[in-house]
Amino acid sequence: MTEQKLTIDIYSDVMCPWCLIGYGQLTKALKELEGEIAAEIRWRPFELNPDMPQEGEEQEAHLQRKYRRPAEEGAKLRGQMKAIAEGAGVSLSFEGVGEAPPAMMWNTRECHKLLGLALEQAGPEVQTALKLALFRAHFNERRNLSDRDVLLDIAASVGLHRGAAKAALDDPDREARVLAEEQQAWDMNISGVPAMIVEGKFLIPGAQAPEVYVNALRRVAEKTRAAG
Repeated sequence: MTEQKLTIDIYSDVMCPWCLIGYGQLTKALKELEGEIAAEIRWRPFELNPDMPQEGEEQEAHLQRKYRRPAEEGAKLRGQMKAIAEGAGVSLSFEGVGEAPPAMMWNTRECHKLLGLALEQAGPEVQTALKLALFRAHFNERRNLSDRDVLLDIAASVGLHRGAAKAALDDPDREARVLAEEQQAWDMNISGVPAMIVEGKFLIPGAQAPEVYVNALRRVAEKTRAAG
């Protein structure tokens, strides 16, 4: 049987640990489907905190304020999430040298501008490389993703032209496109991430186990062949 190619649009935010976990689980599923189904992955914007100020907010304070949960509960949930991440083959832990700086939440509008640029100018593989570099910068290196110099360094690290990246950050049309794609997500009733849209119409919500992705992608592949 010829390997079937599917497009997967992942609505996601760089601040979202479940988005990284979901990608790790999806990667495991696609490895199991190798030779049967291949995927072109494209990342779409979704801001969990579009009104986050430029100076950011300490993560635990933010989560306590947003979800009204005590610090002890937050610590327990983070421990569980880190264990799930390890099982998915990804890491949410600080991996830098010395004492870990405070975990922060940042405004990600400019991250999404660069991800849009990467997809348009360099294609899905480079866009995924940029997304993973942003995840790493946030979770493992705890860098300030509201700092343009940091963002430009990350963009250059995956091969994007620094001047083009800077122009994208300054481009009001680029920001309008990010906002329009986010509105499309709301129009599709996507209110949480990750949310994966396969072949433009089949939704897989949340970070699922690899076998869930395997079964879902096989069903989509069958429907696509039947309709084709």
